[in-house]
Amino acid sequence: MQQPLTSVPLNEAQQAAPQLPPRPRSIDDTGLSMTFISDMIVRALYLIGEMTGQQIVDLLHLPYDNVIDQAISYLRREQMCEIKGTGGIGEKAYRYQASVRGVERAKEVGERTQYLGPAPVTLQAYTEMMQRQSTQGLVITEDSIRQAFAHLVIGEALLQQLGPAINSGKSIFLFGHAGNGKTSIAEAVSKLMSDTIMIPHAVIIDGQIIRVFDPIHHDRVPVPTQLEHTYDKRWVLSKRPIVIAGGELNLDSLDLVYDEYSKYYEAPLQMKANGGLFLIDDFGRQQVRPRELLNRWIVPLEKRQDFLTLHTGKKIDVPFDQLIIFSTNIEPKQLVDEAFLRRIRYKIEVGNPSAPEYREILRRICKAKNVPYSDEGLRYLLEQEYGKRNLELRACHPRDLIDQLIDIARFTRTQPTMSRELLSAACKSYFVEV
Repeated sequence: MQQPLTSVPLNEAQQAAPQLPPRPRSIDDTGLSMTFISDMIVRALYLIGEMTGQQIVDLLHLPYDNVIDQAISYLRREQMCEIKGTGGIGEKAYRYQASVRGVERAKEVGERTQYLGPAPVTLQAYTEMMQRQSTQGLVITEDSIRQAFAHLVIGEALLQQLGPAINSGKSIFLFGHAGNGKTSIAEAVSKLMSDTIMIPHAVIIDGQIIRVFDPIHHDRVPVPTQLEHTYDKRWVLSKRPIVIAGGELNLDSLDLVYDEYSKYYEAPLQMKANGGLFLIDDFGRQQVRPRELLNRWIVPLEKRQDFLTLHTGKKIDVPFDQLIIFSTNIEPKQLVDEAFLRRIRYKIEVGNPSAPEYREILRRICKAKNVPYSDEGLRYLLEQEYGKRNLELRACHPRDLIDQLIDIARFTRTQPTMSRELLSAACKSYFVEV
């Protein structure tokens, strides 16, 4: 069932590139203060040493004209930095160094935050951008859904349920026996969200910096060359994020993570998933009770706003805009009550494959593994092995059994085929009574 995912052509709604935020033309356009930008520069000079104007631009991702040059002029007037020479032609090539007074200022700034990198954007700018890139605006056609799931064997009834659920942009609850492809389905859904959005490197709230861009979850996309010098480089063009959390998920990972040493925050998983997909796999097997997790998300799921806590105790609200998929092999009624399930808009059962579906999965797996497919071998498998063991069909069984069969054939130095002997040996080492 879980074969390699194939790429999916974008539909017309997805082909439109996001509107790139314009390049700031002044310090006011950045949303930041002269003091904040100057503090970032003087601290960079203190930690890195001599830097040219261009190197400062590359570090802070802010334009030189009317922004970096203004902050440097301020630092020079305040005798916190000085020119040490030049490495080329023009002001960008001037080499700057922190003065004694600048070093003192840099140390003061370091007591508040150790952050050094691309300048942050304001919470207001982040909120407005997320609203423009909302998952609520996605339009997924029936054709694109069929293309996305073409590599999986899925019944028509299940496809007809998945389509409206994905299009809604709301929460989805996938449940059913283990091994029937719930995770594969969720991964296929992610391929439908393959257009691009803008992600900020960092966000500033009440003077506190939250790092948002994460290469683990955000797949950077190159900006067209002709637009390279026209947009605000504090933002990264990225594919819609796909964030997956399993049994390791806990309540702490859903709030801001404050580093006592660096004195800035790492955005929680759901904030990194904004504009994309957040998959909670193996729901119900986390270290925290399902009811507590859902309690944490009751308001965000309904209001599409999340509330995070700064280390000072202050609550802040940030956008909560992602398609959330809860995937579990535990009976829903064992996890939460009806009132909680009502908060999750779509409940979709991923059932066992039918005999024809099982056959198609097995046929595809055999083709992918270069094992000759045999209807006679399938008949033996279903009538003898499944029959005498009183087993239910699972979508993962063909893949696992053929892998077992290949391992056995390699050990015995025989050709891997769907013979009774090899199928029997594979089943004997794979199935166990529970």
